[in-house]
Amino acid sequence: MNFAVLIKQVPEIELIKVNEAANKVELPSGPGIVNPFDEYAVEEALRLKEKHGGKVSVITYGSDRAESALRACLALGIDEAILISDPVFEGSDPQGVGRILAAGIKKLGPVDVVLAGKQAVDDDSAQVPGAVAGLLNFPQALFVKKVESVADGKAVVWRTTEEGYDVVELTLPAVISVVKEINEPRLPSLKGKMNAKKAPITKWTAADLGLDGSGVGANSLTKINKVSPPPPRQKGEMIEGATPQEIADKLFDKLKKDQLL
Repeated sequence: MNFAVLIKQVPEIELIKVNEAANKVELPSGPGIVNPFDEYAVEEALRLKEKHGGKVSVITYGSDRAESALRACLALGIDEAILISDPVFEGSDPQGVGRILAAGIKKLGPVDVVLAGKQAVDDDSAQVPGAVAGLLNFPQALFVKKVESVADGKAVVWRTTEEGYDVVELTLPAVISVVKEINEPRLPSLKGKMNAKKAPITKWTAADLGLDGSGVGANSLTKINKVSPPPPRQKGEMIEGATPQEIADKLFDKLKKDQLL
């Protein structure tokens, strides 16, 4: 079977700054990391390959700096890493990124399962996996906590809901986004790290994918009007008392007064 994993290189969140005067988000200059939720998708793809055989490819869109994220995946045992990069793609919104990655999946060739993390920790949109599924006309199951089976052209998964989970059957090929409860990602071996340093990375441009600037980059449908940092948190209130019972009584009275009980 052939598996494809969509990953994103994200900055270290604590180093991001908001320049309200310039109306933009300033990202750190470092190489960044693999989006943490995508690590679970990579692990699940590797487990499916170990069970069913086949090939696992990892695809990302970004600048040349995203190579470090791809090599981190190669160190875990991924078979192929693909970087989609082109100046015409810069500034793409989530739907535009979905268009780019869907074109990459088409060029990759026959794929049975496309996996991704539930969302990226930098924009938290959670739109890309669904956009890719829609553009490819693949069935989708998002926020999956367990892949129960993949066989006979179908996948059975547990999709999380507010009440628990639904058991969903998908006809392959399909797109699945995963939550962190699905597995525990492995660590790379020393041999894996050494092999990843010299492994080739396939690079595709807009021309390779047959894309122009429609719906991507500067022509994305989403426009950012204003950026600003979140408001500072209010200072917490300490409740004091001579005994634990007195503190509990004061807390109860306050919650009742604020109509929280």
